[in-house]
Amino acid sequence: MSVSTEGLQLRTGSRWVSDMVELLSSMRFAISLLTVICIASVIGTVVKQHEPFNNYVNQFGPFWAEVFASAQLFSVYSAWWFLLILAFLVISTSLCIARNTPKILVDLKSHKENIREQSLKAFAHKAEASLAESPESAARRIGQTLVGSGWKVKLQSRDTPQGTGWMVAAKAGAANKLGYIAAHSAIVLICVGGLLDGDLMVRAQTWFNGKQPFQGGGLIADVPEQHRLSSSNPTFRGNLLVTEGTASSTAILAQPQGVLLQELPFSVELKKFIVEYYDTGMPRLFASEIVIHDKETGEKKEARVEVNHPANHRGINIYQSSFDDGGSRVKLQAVPLTRPTRPFEVEGTIGSSTALSNGDQQLTLEYTALRVINVENFANAGVADGSQTDVRKVDLRHSIESRLGAGNKTVTEKHLRNVGPSITYKLRDAAGQAVEYHNYMLPVELDGQRVFLLGLRETPQEPFRYLRVPADADDSMDAFVRLRGALDDPEMRRAAVRRYAESSVEPGRPDLAEALVASATRALDLFAGAEPVPATDSRPEVVGGLQAISAFLESNVPGNDRERASDVLVRILNGTLFELYQLSREKAGLPRSAQDESTRRFMTQAVISLSDTFFYPAPMTFQLKDFTHLQASVFQVARAPGQNIVYLGCLLLIIGIFAMLYVRDRRIWVWLSPSGENRSEARMALSSNRKTMDGDREFDQLQSQLLKVTP
Repeated sequence: MSVSTEGLQLRTGSRWVSDMVELLSSMRFAISLLTVICIASVIGTVVKQHEPFNNYVNQFGPFWAEVFASAQLFSVYSAWWFLLILAFLVISTSLCIARNTPKILVDLKSHKENIREQSLKAFAHKAEASLAESPESAARRIGQTLVGSGWKVKLQSRDTPQGTGWMVAAKAGAANKLGYIAAHSAIVLICVGGLLDGDLMVRAQTWFNGKQPFQGGGLIADVPEQHRLSSSNPTFRGNLLVTEGTASSTAILAQPQGVLLQELPFSVELKKFIVEYYDTGMPRLFASEIVIHDKETGEKKEARVEVNHPANHRGINIYQSSFDDGGSRVKLQAVPLTRPTRPFEVEGTIGSSTALSNGDQQLTLEYTALRVINVENFANAGVADGSQTDVRKVDLRHSIESRLGAGNKTVTEKHLRNVGPSITYKLRDAAGQAVEYHNYMLPVELDGQRVFLLGLRETPQEPFRYLRVPADADDSMDAFVRLRGALDDPEMRRAAVRRYAESSVEPGRPDLAEALVASATRALDLFAGAEPVPATDSRPEVVGGLQAISAFLESNVPGNDRERASDVLVRILNGTLFELYQLSREKAGLPRSAQDESTRRFMTQAVISLSDTFFYPAPMTFQLKDFTHLQASVFQVARAPGQNIVYLGCLLLIIGIFAMLYVRDRRIWVWLSPSGENRSEARMALSSNRKTMDGDREFDQLQSQLLKVTP
């Protein structure tokens, strides 16, 4: 029997209904639906689902974000059209099963012993032989041989002009057709289980039960009843965040227009959260020790939840999804960078905010994240990046091995180091615009100099850009802050210029000293931003830093003399900044710093950092001084009545695929006609649903066993 791609043919009713039923029950329609589902699944895998809409706007642009949102491509698996396709696939596959199953069952019972003798000549595998035994004796011998080999045999006698002939009909591999039923039934079961475990039930409650997604904020206890689902909800899947030492019994179900609150028949108390890390800083294990408090019976049940090891209570699975900050307490110190500001401290919890005042400008400090462990790769620290390639020295073998080969290749060896805690925060202005900052608590050694890394970015899609602030001998930023404050003080700048001129010019050369004072004053004022460089047609106004020195030279020095003038001006600038650094130490009651290698490295990095502070968008940075770490566990709670249905479908799918791929449906016929006293003529044919080398070998073997003919 061959499975037809056509659908059910109705004999009654209108032509339109008949064509519709035929289409729905046809295999071609089911395959088309499967293709569309596969394409939609690819989209759902490539495009991140259920992200904030602003993320999609930043990724695709406003126009395409609106287009994709209208097509619900950001929530593919809960889109109405995806669920509709699943429903049609269930109907179509069910009709296919209903149409073909009776035929398959009839075919399983039939041996097709009524096949005509002449039809045996049309088979690819056929053979003829003369046997020295009567047709009945040969038929019974052949039948017993086939039964012994696992075939199901049926004998039939027929009257012919030459006498009574016998037909031996045998079949094997009937499980191949059962595989068709199992595989198609599996598709139906998996789709039904998916519909049951999807958010179809939740949507039905919003359509018919008056439930509405909640779009506001505030405490969960204050959310009105129309935004809550009862604990008897037959199916749901949501997230539950529990902080150490607290309990929660309300899960959050994300919806396209907001969230729904799912009440649980129990509360989950988090006793302890456990997290272990690899050397790379990635979590190796995170688990939660919880206590489940049943609301109805008051029972307390202790459990440990790990990834892939959920807990279960009242038919609800509790999965370990991720972990988050549970409201850690942090203490930050404000450090002035771009203008003189009195240092101060602020305290807050992660997820909260603090109002600040920057003169007439009102700012909001938002505590975003605290990371206790930060593992970074220092393998290429201090090495030029790959873009600076010397074409005279290309190591082709090194280049290839760095991209191919085993995972333990040494050309990509990593030097991982935990650089300590870090704080992430946002400074938001009155207009709602925010800049995100990421500062490390401890200094990091880069290129032989210990520096504090102060990161910032304007949008979440950008990587952090880091300002390197050199650390002093006490591993603090105090020396740099004092130098930055001295740079903003006109009196200290003039004192530093005088000291530099006195140390650089021999006594008795007042004219040379006066010229050096003028040059040093100009260079230091340009660098400090006290003398902005006016804008030109090709660039805007430049204020402060080495970029101001460069802009001044470009505007006032001819091109041929620019390189020599820049060397002189930078040398004068470095000298005056060193004297300014010494003055800042004297003002703080510290001795002069020795002109050793450590001081030279500090000053080299300090000049670059002072120049970069003019690009820093905030007048101050906030350094992490102390913290109390508090963790929270994120659970996924799910009631999935279709889970067992899906498991059964997967089992049937495996059985069906193996049956269809590895079980060959074979039939064999042997017609025995009388040809004399105790003699008969045998004609044998073999059919199989697939032509394989195994089929050829099997026919040769059967030909030898049954007809006693060597092929």
